[in-house]
This record gives sequence, C-alpha cells and structure tokens, in this order.
Amino acid sequence: MEEIFTNVFIDGDKLYTKNLIKGERVYGEKLIDFKGKELREWNPRRSKLAAAIMKGYKDLPFKKDSKILYLGAATGTTVSHVSDIVENGKIFSVEISERSMRQFLKISEVRDNVYPILEDASRPNLYSGLIEQVDFIYQDVAQKHQQEILTKNSVYLKKNGIVFYCVKARSIDSVRPPEEIFEEEIKALEKKFKILDTINLSPYEKDHIMIIGMLR
Repeated sequence: MEEIFTNVFIDGDKLYTKNLIKGERVYGEKLIDFKGKELREWNPRRSKLAAAIMKGYKDLPFKKDSKILYLGAATGTTVSHVSDIVENGKIFSVEISERSMRQFLKISEVRDNVYPILEDASRPNLYSGLIEQVDFIYQDVAQKHQQEILTKNSVYLKKNGIVFYCVKARSIDSVRPPEEIFEEEIKALEKKFKILDTINLSPYEKDHIMIIGMLR
C-alpha cells in the first residue's frame, strides 16, 4: 500500500481514499484498515477521476483545504471520494436532476465539506451567491455543449486555477468518430486554458477522455 496523493492510496490494481466519515459507505464500497486509517475502495468503473489515475495520471493537485466547483455531481460517487481528499476544503456540487439530488443529499448531510446546489450548470449566474472562488473545476456533464458550460463557469476559477474536463464524445455527437471530437475539444479548450494532460479513460469508460487544463 502506498499513498500516491493527499489521502489517496494504491495497492496493486486497487485504489482507495481515506474515509472522512469512519464506518460510512456511499455505494457499497469495501472498507479496509491501513495503519489505523480507514480506507474506502475507489472504483474506477464508477468514477472517471479514479479511472484517470488508474490510467496513469500522476499529478492530482488537490490539497486538504482545496475549494472545488463540481459540475454534474449526480448521486455523489466521485464527490464523496473528493470529499475524502479535500477533508478541510469545500466542494460546491451542482446537479440539475432532482432525483439524483435527493440521493446526493444523504452524502452532504454527513459530509460538512460538501455543498449541494440544485441548478443548471449551463446557467452559473443562478448560483453566484452560493459559491466562492475556487481552486479547481471538475466537470462531468453529459450535454452537447459541454465546453460552453465549462467556459461559463470559469468565472469562478482563481488565477492559475485548474479544470478537469470529462469529454463524453457520444453526448456531443453520436455519429462522428470520438477521436475527431476529442481533437476539436482540445483545440477549442486551448483558447482559454493551457493543456496540462489528456487521458483516454478506456477501458473504464468508453469514448471518454479527461482533459486537465490551467486557466491562462
């Protein structure tokens, strides 16, 4: 077992985060003890950030006090692991689906660093009074205009802030080759961000890449 990032551990092909709420499971994940710490197994087939790490991403910059704007929180699987990592930070978590939010609220009720926001991420002005300037934006939104959403929300990003942009090719265009879409998304993102890394998430997520960029 090795700690590879703040509160993130790896043991062979298994990834873990240090559990912020001891004894609590979020999606039926395995809990183990490691040198007096309780660790939660982080499934790369249920979290694109875990998939990126398992595919070789080596520079996760989250710190214990980081502030993150998370777009597309869904039911909170990945948010919960990010919550483990940024234990003293804040995660402003935007989700448009009321059904997903009802489940997500169970996480925010026990995790003080998670702030749920039921809103449309394509209209960031609607939650301007609910969040602070953030160090990172993590976006996992299955919509055609994914990059436009990221650009709009970048107003909340601090100088030299970093974005984690999950590109879902089939949500943008279900006919064109994913590689073509990925190339276009990278080129468009370069107008506003310096590209730090791109990771193809296969085989964990088909037709997905994650782009990491720094605000210019």
